[in-house]
Amino acid sequence: MQPVPKPNHKRRKPKRGRLSKITPKVREEVKHRSGGQCERCGTYQSYAFEMAHLEQASQGGRGDEPWNVALLCGPSVNSGTCHHFADYTKDGREWRLSKRQELMEYYGVSSNN
Repeated sequence: MQPVPKPNHKRRKPKRGRLSKITPKVREEVKHRSGGQCERCGTYQSYAFEMAHLEQASQGGRGDEPWNVALLCGPSVNSGTCHHFADYTKDGREWRLSKRQELMEYYGVSSNN
């Protein structure tokens, strides 16, 4: 019995995990927009800079929208960093929402998208 060949076509709709992946184009845009500094505290020196979703990926935040991604000092698992603040504190969650609104205005995107 011959094995059946796998279909050679692309998916019509991307998988959910692919929607939240930050694209190279967005990475370049965010680096350019931020000028290589943390978008919350403004530091140029950090152990690591990380791209952070402003609307969490688990909540449908997309990685191909530059108004949903910010450059923050990290890593997110270390307390005291901006990425940790944004992900794990109430004030940080409020900051993420306001930063996302600010960036949507910057890019000229309506908030009901």
